[in-house]
Amino acid sequence: MARPVWSGTLSFGLLNIPVSLMSGERRTDISFRMLDSRDNSPIRYERVNAESGEEVAWKDIVKAFEYDKGSYVVLEPDDIKSAAPESHGAIEVEAFVDVTAIGPQYFEKPYVLVPAKKAEKGYVLLREALASTGRIGIARVVIRTRESLCAVMPQGDALLLLMMRYPQELVDIGEYNIPEGSRGDYRISDKELAFSEQLIETMSGDWQPEQYTDEFRERLQAVITKRMKATGGRQRGRGAGGDRECQHQRGRFHGAAAAEHRQEQADPGPQERRQVRGQAGQGQAGQEGQQEGRQEDQRQDPEKGSQENGRQEAQGGLRMSARLFHFCPLPPAARERRAGGCPKSTARNDPA
Repeated sequence: MARPVWSGTLSFGLLNIPVSLMSGERRTDISFRMLDSRDNSPIRYERVNAESGEEVAWKDIVKAFEYDKGSYVVLEPDDIKSAAPESHGAIEVEAFVDVTAIGPQYFEKPYVLVPAKKAEKGYVLLREALASTGRIGIARVVIRTRESLCAVMPQGDALLLLMMRYPQELVDIGEYNIPEGSRGDYRISDKELAFSEQLIETMSGDWQPEQYTDEFRERLQAVITKRMKATGGRQRGRGAGGDRECQHQRGRFHGAAAAEHRQEQADPGPQERRQVRGQAGQGQAGQEGQQEGRQEDQRQDPEKGSQENGRQEAQGGLRMSARLFHFCPLPPAARERRAGGCPKSTARNDPA
């Protein structure tokens, strides 16, 4: 069952109706993940200091307002709280206006108001009163820390709450080059107007929303399904072992280490396959990769496979130590300052 976005009371005059605010829309967009085209590894974002290139933890981040290019004023949490409204638990109706008095550009996002137990009478009373008078309630609601303008209106058996835009958020239509004047100024004849009206009447009909679907989404979903059937599902790698998981997903390399890692993935043979799969060092994935590589070598050359096992296990430990480090890409200036500090080489010199 869906969880309420907000819970409180719907208030106007002396009437208080306990309600829950439920989402009135469902997102059906198809979302995509960005991958590195070289090895199909997911791309992720990090919070990075623009000067040093180092990753910044959440506890070290503050909010600031940029009042001029490169000039900031830092706000403390108490500063933001002081500007927040005091009332958080009520939808306070300030006025009732005619439903036709508000243009569609003011309405933004729909929610459904659901009455709490034993609050049905007040809920139905307000719904019927709004429907009979042809008016809607203009109110304010605070969700989390933001105060929003909203409208309460009847829709069938329900009361809807529509988020609204403030006038400051709308662009004045007069800023655009809109043709003004009457039809005579543009030499529109009575015959042309009558033909247009007749065409509109011919195409008129009842509003049936189920007739309208997101055709682009349906076609795109069909393309995705076709691609999945053709490739057998998710493509994890681009080498000969197309279904193996790239170790870039389990760890990140810095500088030369990343380049060497991608080069090893370009043309994997038995030895390279063991190196890639053995980088995990611990866990089931790494053990299975090492075992598979050793078995493949032993099938081709049992003596060589035995010798390679010991050498690759030692290298695997060193490679694993390199993966314990996590660095962000550095800007050019930071790379110059930290030249020679590659974590990969440091890790290889560290026997731990």
